[in-house]
Amino acid sequence: MPRYFLEVLYKGTNYSGFQIQKNANSIQQEIEKAFEIYLHQKIAMTGSSRTDTGVHALQNFFHFDFDGEILQPSLYNINSILPTDIVARNIYKVQPNAHCRFDAISREYKYYVFQKKNPFLQDTAYYYPYTLDINKLSAASAIVAEHTNFTSFSKRNTQVKNFECSIIRSEWQQEGEHYIYTVKANRFLRGMVRGLAGTMLQVGRGKTSLEGFEKIIISQDSSKADFSVPGHGLFLVSVNYHGSIFINSL
Repeated sequence: MPRYFLEVLYKGTNYSGFQIQKNANSIQQEIEKAFEIYLHQKIAMTGSSRTDTGVHALQNFFHFDFDGEILQPSLYNINSILPTDIVARNIYKVQPNAHCRFDAISREYKYYVFQKKNPFLQDTAYYYPYTLDINKLSAASAIVAEHTNFTSFSKRNTQVKNFECSIIRSEWQQEGEHYIYTVKANRFLRGMVRGLAGTMLQVGRGKTSLEGFEKIIISQDSSKADFSVPGHGLFLVSVNYHGSIFINSL
């Protein structure tokens, strides 16, 4: 049976996360519902990255099997069914054994912080009205790239077998009203980006030293990290795959 990758983007403000949950609305639920209406049959989808409540995505993927051909123009009809804050951007036919989660070779996230009250940013960035030292933030992000074990930045009750992540990019930048943390890795742990961002903000504010930050990483103790930053400042920016899994771009 043909397998497809569906590329989506969404504003997560009104959703309890990416994955289907009981008694809560999710991105997956809305997309599966739209496909069922359009195709007149239930489609079971698997997601590539399970973003949390309020988290946004500029690119995320589902894969699903469908015994038929779905062409790019079909997305016009599907998008007319979807809520305005969820968009099906592209659909790709892929190899029958391709898996959108396990075949991803890297993911990239950005965390946005703003310091001057702005009603147009409140759903897509974290209002943090404290003086920040961009040099300290940059130094802390460089320390992140020197490590591979991120037990300290994984929320508890996770089912992963190891806490090793290969960091490809880790940096803070200041752009206009925003402080932006960008991190790219082969994999991420549950809560990892928010834990890193929150703990580094304490460094930028002068509450934690650079040496203290590195000790938190080395301690492999998640009780020492700061996971308090809200989900609405976080964006999944991209999920990357080897081109060999794609049969063609429809």
